[in-house]
Amino acid sequence: MRDFSIRQATPDDAETIFRLVQQLAEYEKLAHEVISSPEIFRSVLARPESTVEVLLAESNGQAVGFALFFENFSTFLGRPGLYLEDLFVLPEMRRIGIATALFESLFQIARDRDYGRIEWTVPMNSHETHASDLCDR
Repeated sequence: MRDFSIRQATPDDAETIFRLVQQLAEYEKLAHEVISSPEIFRSVLARPESTVEVLLAESNGQAVGFALFFENFSTFLGRPGLYLEDLFVLPEMRRIGIATALFESLFQIARDRDYGRIEWTVPMNSHETHASDLCDR
């Protein structure tokens, strides 16, 4: 049995999302580049026409990870797709399946919406992400 859950974020989660974004930026040594704010996340998630969505991973009532994604479109496929902007799990909560569960949730969303593909870009300088491990599965 897993000790975490995955759920869709709401505008009320804006502070939590921003905190996780800050932790991601600190982990990647890019905190100086963060100019977003809880207000921006609240506004974007509250707009009915927004295609930005966030999945939150929670354990014992605390947010421990997130995946922020949005809809894009493939001109070759002629279908919408899902672009994963960021996926982050707190370092102390890694290796227990949270990232895998976030990916599985994204895959299910893409299937449910009949998306043509999922895209995710990992920067070459992204240290210790183990992204290649995920891609090799």
